[in-house]
Amino acid sequence: MKLHSWNDLPREQMNELLVRQVIHGTNTTLSRLELKAGAVVQTHHHINEQMTILVSGRLRFIFPEQTLEIAGGEVMEIAPNLPHRVEALEDSLAIDVFSPVREDWRRGDDAYLRGR
Repeated sequence: MKLHSWNDLPREQMNELLVRQVIHGTNTTLSRLELKAGAVVQTHHHINEQMTILVSGRLRFIFPEQTLEIAGGEVMEIAPNLPHRVEALEDSLAIDVFSPVREDWRRGDDAYLRGR
């Protein structure tokens, strides 16, 4: 058992509009993303199933076949290997849950998050 506090975790400034905090467990990765209005997560895909819990704000998810917007209190489920892009329509706070662990993030293979 291990207790984590967002207040104690490093805040990684990915770019001027996006801050990330990450917890890697044994089988899952949990991240907290602060996105300023106008932030963009470039199109990418990963082997992980993803659940994005939007705490506050509004995000637009762009998939190959459709575009969906979510608001605070909603959850977006993204299947493994599905390409997606995310745009922050307003200042937003999101919690992302990934399974399995984001080994690419552990390796630092996350350039798509570092752009704008």
